[in-house]
Amino acid sequence: MALLLGFLIAFAIGVTGVGAGTVTAPLLILALGLPPQVAVGTALLFGFLVKVPAGAVYLARGQVAPKALGLLLLGGVPGVLLGSLLLTGLKGAKDLVLLLVGLTVVASAALGIWQSLRGRVLGREKPGLLPPAAFGIGLEVGFSSAGAGALGTLLLLYATRLSPQQVVGTDLLFGLVLALLGGGVHLLFGQADLGLLLALATGGILGATFGALFATRLPREPLRLALLLWLLFIGGQLIYRGVAHG
Repeated sequence: MALLLGFLIAFAIGVTGVGAGTVTAPLLILALGLPPQVAVGTALLFGFLVKVPAGAVYLARGQVAPKALGLLLLGGVPGVLLGSLLLTGLKGAKDLVLLLVGLTVVASAALGIWQSLRGRVLGREKPGLLPPAAFGIGLEVGFSSAGAGALGTLLLLYATRLSPQQVVGTDLLFGLVLALLGGGVHLLFGQADLGLLLALATGGILGATFGALFATRLPREPLRLALLLWLLFIGGQLIYRGVAHG
């Protein structure tokens, strides 16, 4: 099951660009029954592993904007550390965590759908907005593992004039660093399943490879929209569990 989940998640990321954290943690909770804290920690580390190859490609192509990345990390690093510690402090509040993770997934998916339907609108550069907004994104990523992909992309599209390739590359590196730091905090507190992570990563390597191969042949936006709609349903299930058991 873990191998299959890893394959499917990474395949979806490769084809649609939807973030690893948004998909992984809800599935680990709903399909495998992991406690929310362990699911988030494992999802963050999995997200880091599957993003490393793609991040290396964007770096090698020069499609990462160092200044924008630095401003994002200035706010995102303290945010993800605080968010991870916040989740650790809520160990006894499983229903509350389920509810908050579900709300985060729904919000991230809804923003992704809005972004897909709205398209890109260029405006003035707003570099001063990056650190405080990235702090909020980091807080969310540390708490739920979700948000770096959809929210980071939206932020860069709104506050910079970067090319689409630079937006993707810069956001990918931003999410990679957040996943490593947040996952490291969860690992430190014993909130990650390393055996499960190995199985997920093994399937994920295959999934990412096939996803990259199919990405050029499949209609990306319709698939991305379908996956985001499915995530709305998954997030709704988490919210229902948190409310029904609360």
